[in-house]
Amino acid sequence: MSSGVPPFIAERRSIRSFVDAPVSRGILDALVESACLAPAPHHSRPWRFAVVDSLPAKRALAGAMGERWRQDLGADRVATARIDDLVAASHRRIENAPAVVLGCLTRDGLDRYPDSDRQQAEWAMALLSLGAAVENLLLAASAAGLAACWVAAPVFCPDAARDAIALPAEWLPQAMVLVGYPDPSHRAPDRPPVPVETLRALR
Repeated sequence: MSSGVPPFIAERRSIRSFVDAPVSRGILDALVESACLAPAPHHSRPWRFAVVDSLPAKRALAGAMGERWRQDLGADRVATARIDDLVAASHRRIENAPAVVLGCLTRDGLDRYPDSDRQQAEWAMALLSLGAAVENLLLAASAAGLAACWVAAPVFCPDAARDAIALPAEWLPQAMVLVGYPDPSHRAPDRPPVPVETLRALR
């Protein structure tokens, strides 16, 4: 890692190995507050965050998203045994995380246009801002000594994730972050070097 990268960014890792200890609601609220300091279009706040830390709610969320994934994998003609393994592993990850934070989008504060191109661009801006909010949350978790891992699954089944835990109809889950205290036995792999020369252009 280049010496020019700030340590608080370099130290953030995607970790989903946790000890069996709860994360306080106060700490989780601080993570959400950090997320909500992200930039957003038109100075809006088009995101909402659902904190899921009860076992029944985690099971409901895992079950609903797992069932939708099972249907998609079946349509892709994946072998039944492989589907069972994948869905079971997904259930375990969600249920074993001390807390799950769902990042959702709404149209609150977004502009509305009569044409689909600009309407889609408006939604894309909101989705980009949610990505910035999730990164804020991940960095805040790392700074607090927590482990966290972003999971993209809800973007494939926002309605199933929303309805599983009875969120308002206008909340559309797009990202899921697993949060907890890190298992001390976990060892993150070394990051590969960043080939800056091939990932940026100079003009």
